[in-house]
Amino acid sequence: MAKYAILIYEDQAFYANASPEVWGAVLDAHNAFAEQVVELGGSLEAGEALAPTTTATTIKGGGPVTDGPFVETKEAFGGFYVVEARDLDHAVEIARLCPAPGGGVEVRPVMDPTAGPS
Repeated sequence: MAKYAILIYEDQAFYANASPEVWGAVLDAHNAFAEQVVELGGSLEAGEALAPTTTATTIKGGGPVTDGPFVETKEAFGGFYVVEARDLDHAVEIARLCPAPGGGVEVRPVMDPTAGPS
């Protein structure tokens, strides 16, 4: 099994304007996702949601510290999962179930730093 990151990118306005019911439904969907990963034969290694980009602090090149995200985009990096899957196709099958009602997800292999650059 290999590790893959499922990166969640969404329009932050979706959550800024979400009702408590919508927020609850999203949480329920993420809990269901965690169960579906196991049902598909994968495993969930980690996952976190990130606070809005307005809370970000950026340091570029070891220089000045600025408030705000590294890049300004409509769809921001809002959270991630790390899953173990048989291969990329299996990781994509799992990622298709990942809730991202305000955007989408990106799947990337997790690099083994002991193997050197690929």
